[in-house]
Parts: sequence; structure tokens; C-alpha cells
Amino acid sequence: MVDEPRQSVFNVEKVYLKDASFESPKSPAVFKQGGSPEMDVQLNHATTTLDDNRYEAVLALTITATQEDQTVFLVEVHQAGIFHIADMTKEQMQVVLGVHCPHLLFPYARQIISELTTQGGFPPLLLAPVNFEALYHHHLQQKQDQQPATTH
Repeated sequence: MVDEPRQSVFNVEKVYLKDASFESPKSPAVFKQGGSPEMDVQLNHATTTLDDNRYEAVLALTITATQEDQTVFLVEVHQAGIFHIADMTKEQMQVVLGVHCPHLLFPYARQIISELTTQGGFPPLLLAPVNFEALYHHHLQQKQDQQPATTH
């Protein structure tokens, strides 16, 4: 009897909002200003092992809108998910956690950010799609560039 190769497993168990905040420190005066604020978007991703085959992935987005060196609004969202991942190589696991999990979480975070800005009295903030695969490969390249060169 031949052992059949095991099928890789990637299942979403739960998607949830871990943290969200909205601040508009200059309200209501900020509503009298004309023009469009500058947006600074910061994106981070972290994973935690829950048990042998379950992982929590958290996608953190922080958007700061400024105009004339003053904060118009600040919105922060931590969108999370619990994923069942099994029967993968270390490299496959890193790609799933670094690319596929944040890619799956991003639309949820984008929707919450849009709703928070609207509830804060501003137009909905519609974030552009993010290429998590490119970000992952850029991160790998940076880590590789930081490795000290070995001499023989």
C-alpha cells in the first residue's frame, strides 16, 4: 500500500475586528477647511501560533489625514482572523501567513475604515487594493540584504 501525499489545508475559522479607533482632534473646525488632506497609510501584519495547526493573523492599518501640518483625522483598524493551516512546508506556510491571510483580511478592514470615516463626518475613505505578494517578497529581500555577508 502506497502512502498518498497529504492534502494541504487552509481554512478560515473566524474573521473578527480586534481593535478600531477614530479620532478627529480638530472637529468641528476641520469641517470649515477646504481642500483635500494628505493621507499617510501604514500597514502592518503579525501572526501568532494558537496551537499546532491554528494561527491568528492580524492586519493593522493606520491612516493619518493631515492638512497644513494638522491632523484632520486618524483611523486605526486591527482586523484579525483565525486560520486552520496544516500539511504545508515551512516555505508554503510563510507564504500563506504572509500573503494569503492579510489578503483575505484586507477587504474587511477597508470596509470598516470607510464606515468610520463616514461616521466621523468625512467622505468614505476607499483604500486601493494592496499587492501582499509584492510586499512579502520585498520584505524577504530586505531581510536577505540585512544578512551579513559570509567570507570563506
